[in-house]
Amino acid sequence: MSFLQKNCLVLLIISFVIISCTANVGFSSETVNAPPFVIAESLDIAEVPSGFPVGFCLLTAGKHQYVGYYDKDHRMTIASRSLDSKKWQYQILPTKVGWDSHNYITMAVDRDGQLHVSGNMHCVKLIYFRTDIAGDITTLKKYAMTGKAEDRVTYPKFLTDQMGDIIFNYRDGGSGNGMRIYNKYDRATRTWSHLLDKPLLDGQGKRNAYPLGPVRGPKGWFHIVWLWRDTPGCATSPPLSFARSKDMIDWETAAGDKVELPMTLGNKLLCVDPVPSGGGIINGCEKLIFDTDNRPIITYHKADANGNMQIYATRFEEDGWALHRLTDWSKPVKFSGYGSMGFIGISISEPTRAAPDILTMTYRHRDYGNGRLVIDEKTLRPIDRKITLPRQYPPEMSKRQIDFEGINIRRAEDIGTNKEAGVRYILQWETLGRNFDRPRKPPLPKPGILRLYKLSTGN
Repeated sequence: MSFLQKNCLVLLIISFVIISCTANVGFSSETVNAPPFVIAESLDIAEVPSGFPVGFCLLTAGKHQYVGYYDKDHRMTIASRSLDSKKWQYQILPTKVGWDSHNYITMAVDRDGQLHVSGNMHCVKLIYFRTDIAGDITTLKKYAMTGKAEDRVTYPKFLTDQMGDIIFNYRDGGSGNGMRIYNKYDRATRTWSHLLDKPLLDGQGKRNAYPLGPVRGPKGWFHIVWLWRDTPGCATSPPLSFARSKDMIDWETAAGDKVELPMTLGNKLLCVDPVPSGGGIINGCEKLIFDTDNRPIITYHKADANGNMQIYATRFEEDGWALHRLTDWSKPVKFSGYGSMGFIGISISEPTRAAPDILTMTYRHRDYGNGRLVIDEKTLRPIDRKITLPRQYPPEMSKRQIDFEGINIRRAEDIGTNKEAGVRYILQWETLGRNFDRPRKPPLPKPGILRLYKLSTGN
């Protein structure tokens, strides 16, 4: 039996169950036992804009904690403190954000304790700062990196390689026409150089890649999942693709076949699902998790053969990527547009492991509302079980501070290495939704408070 026949047979025999977040009749119920988090401490940081959303950053490194945000006057600002202190130190940086929700802030700390900061970029010249004295944000200065391919930068991201050294990647170019560039930092010389002598992902002047990752998975492998984008229009995102690497230099397919760089649309071995342009997939909808056998599972949404929106999960198995449909909806979700998109009619969460061999994920659908899927990890099929998960945040954190229609709570998890057992740090603030990166007309909500929460299980 061919791989395609196997997939068709799987799809024919699956019975699909959509489990509502609120419905509990007719399902076996299981509660995942875990101690709830409570607020151990909260610290106000600053007033921040509430008229549009843009990503802030929280980074704990050793005894220091750093927060990157835009203040009420839209100035990029870094706040820092020692973990044993409630007093913040502030450093305003020489760059201001407009109304562009692409222009988030990201940070990293190298093994010498130097802070690296980047952000406020959407197809503009590289914006990058680094401290000259470890732990002292007043010494943050603006630097170039390699000086090459740094004029149209978007989507900056710091990560570390197997040795703990900092890698920086970004898109050079625009939506529908760009390359992914990777730089490596040398602590001894405090200089940057290209990690690769070629772009990792190259749209060849016809498209650009929107990647998830690289994500470090089991056994130290780096995994990257991406969509190509043909034009600036959000709906023009054809094939879903995947590659992996041990060192982010030499790359291979899920089957272990070596991949020549740059990776392009023409390499069919990288294709996970040949979703066509306009096929109901969009960058950011793809999610990645690893099963108990360390195999990557990718979840995403796309239109089925009848044009109806569905959620899918795929995993590389014996003969290739095995596709499993998780929903049986009979409604299409068509979307289009440019810039930072709000709710397009469908959204899905990242899968999480709720119990041994049980995955769960939530969705929001404009016709079917909010719901939860419970999935058998071994078969990647929905199952008839209601999972009650422990709450992630104390109920007090759900109380809005700004009384204005359309205001939503925003949160940022700590991307650093907090070593306190049973403790999580969370940033929280409130804003209106995305507005296609355009200014809103008055009246606007007043600035809100950016607040740091220390959560504890009490253990």
